[in-house]
Amino acid sequence: MLFFQKRKSFKGLILSCSFLYSLCVFSQAFFQNNAIPLGFVNNTSSGNNLGGVSFFDYDNDGWDDITIACKGSDPVRFFRNNGGQLVEEFYGITITGHSKQVIWVDYDNDNDNDLFVTRLDGNNLLYQNDGNLNFTNVTVAAGFSNFNILYTYGATFGDIDNDGDLDLFISNKDVSGTVPNKLYRNNGDGTFSDISFAAGISLSGHLTFCASFFDYDKDGFQDIYMSNDRFVNTNILYRNNGDNTFTDVSVTSGTNIAANAMSTTIDDFNYDGWLDIYITNTAEGNHLLKNNGDGTFDDIAIASGLSFNSIGWGANFFDADNDTDMDLYISSMVDNPSTGLLTTAFYECQDNQTYMLSTTSGFDNDEFKSFSNAIGDIDNDGFQDFIVANQAPDNHSLWHNQNDTNNWLKVKLEGVQSNKNGIGSWIEVFANNIVMYRYTVCGEGFLGQNSATEIFGIADATTIDYVKVTWLSGVEDVITNVSANQTLLIEEGSTLSTSDFNMTAISVSPNPTHGMVRINGLNQPVEAKVFDYLGRLVFSKSLSLNDALIDLSNNSKGMYLLQLKDETSEVTKKIVLN
Repeated sequence: MLFFQKRKSFKGLILSCSFLYSLCVFSQAFFQNNAIPLGFVNNTSSGNNLGGVSFFDYDNDGWDDITIACKGSDPVRFFRNNGGQLVEEFYGITITGHSKQVIWVDYDNDNDNDLFVTRLDGNNLLYQNDGNLNFTNVTVAAGFSNFNILYTYGATFGDIDNDGDLDLFISNKDVSGTVPNKLYRNNGDGTFSDISFAAGISLSGHLTFCASFFDYDKDGFQDIYMSNDRFVNTNILYRNNGDNTFTDVSVTSGTNIAANAMSTTIDDFNYDGWLDIYITNTAEGNHLLKNNGDGTFDDIAIASGLSFNSIGWGANFFDADNDTDMDLYISSMVDNPSTGLLTTAFYECQDNQTYMLSTTSGFDNDEFKSFSNAIGDIDNDGFQDFIVANQAPDNHSLWHNQNDTNNWLKVKLEGVQSNKNGIGSWIEVFANNIVMYRYTVCGEGFLGQNSATEIFGIADATTIDYVKVTWLSGVEDVITNVSANQTLLIEEGSTLSTSDFNMTAISVSPNPTHGMVRINGLNQPVEAKVFDYLGRLVFSKSLSLNDALIDLSNNSKGMYLLQLKDETSEVTKKIVLN
């Protein structure tokens, strides 16, 4: 566990004295489009029509970088963050054509970030990072055909089997509506296998823009939500069965939205501990699916004030003024306010979890045809900035947060048993008598990738009571009495005792298994019992350091619960038998 103190930042353009006074009095969110002063210059002829953006620290230097998809002869572009100023880099990669999602992911868990690019008019591409920003095209070697155009828009990474390796779901949208989406399982050896059919993913085309991995029912396994274009293609929620298969629960969960659906924005907007879904749409109105915690969702977009009723694309929840609640920004394709439709929208959260459209936050001239957006912190000042992809000839936007009146905490994760990026983890922060939650996602909104560092606004609190991380492995880290205004890097298992026996440090491998599993982390004997999901005892044994194997090879495939007990504590682990 490491601590990095806040660096003082340059705020860009100078504000008038009268505005500074109002900012200090009201602590109201205010943004300036500082794209050009900060070096984010588009310079493209064909633009970024429906292309994605990434606001992710790809070189692991602690500063969020920017990557943008492009179209035609204009290549994918890389803007390295050099202490708050952007510098365009090339890295020997030239990716042309109509790229859609640009997403950084440590798919091989070697502690550097690799690049996956989806393309509408060409093959999707995977580039492996050697750790020094030298990239090798490993598309074919990784198991992705170089002769198969899938008309891909979105890509999202998650760990469907909790084995520590990130799997991939790609969203395909061809005009014929026949090309299906694809689920690829990470084999842990640098290759991926297409398991779409075996996993129960629909073989029909759904005109899917994008999807996200998230654990909607909090059973410890990541589910998948798809956002589909056109009213005949209702959105789909796949529940993870825990055995590398999925069940379509769209109808029973109430998530089968019929819309021209674009985004899958995942967040716990109301801090009730359950992940919600925000979906952008055309003028019929957006959808906010509130998770009821019982496997169902209610659409409360109208009641909450977030129906938007314009042509929305990317959307992100974030705490714009660090006052502890979650605000919302939505990109719009409308660039003419005389139409009566919103050209953009920034909604500030009110005390009663409803939202009000802000007209005083700096977006008066935000009149671009805009698509994807992503959040990050350009100057490491602890206040959320965001980028927006605008259609050429307009330059892209970098909305630079001008607030500095509230305190904050930034949290960055590093997995050990779980995937290196900590994707699929819950982060819980308690400060100012408020519990706040974030959930880590890799590929979100509409073709966006947000920073890997989560920002929590804590208002005037100077100490955070506790920070709790629940990893996909089941390990929980808890840190107490954390000082405000710093970046906290949490390594998985770093808060667990190494001298005393601690059940949460125990892991099971391999998992999934074909029969034999080893219990790792024992330093004293325990009693092991395995139950099937009907609660029937199927295995019982005393385990020791020299004999920590469990043999389930004579049992049927499926999900099992392993119970380990010593004299003072017990833990339950899930085992998947293939």
